[in-house]
Amino acid sequence: MVNKKLTPLAKKVYKVVLSIPMGEVRSYKWVARKIGKPCATRAVGQILKHNPWPLIIPCHRVICADGKLGGYASGIKKKKTLLDLEQQLKKDMV
Repeated sequence: MVNKKLTPLAKKVYKVVLSIPMGEVRSYKWVARKIGKPCATRAVGQILKHNPWPLIIPCHRVICADGKLGGYASGIKKKKTLLDLEQQLKKDMV
C-alpha cells in the first residue's frame, strides 16, 4: 500500500524504480525521462534519498548518467555491495 503522504511525483518515481530489473542499473536521468520530467534529475535524486522502503523500492539501482554510483542514504559502499550482490545473484540464476 502506498503512503498517502507521498507526492504524485514521488509515486511516479518509485513506480519507475520498481521496474528496474535486479542486477541492472538505470540513471537518474532515465528515471526523470520515464516520469515525463526530463529535467527533474535532481528531484528524482531527492525523492530517492527519502525512500521510505529501501528494501522494497530498489533505489540503489539508480546511478549517475556518467556511470558513477552517485549518492545513497546508507552510503556508497553499501550501494556498491548491493549492486555487486544482485549482479552475482543474476549470474547464478542463469
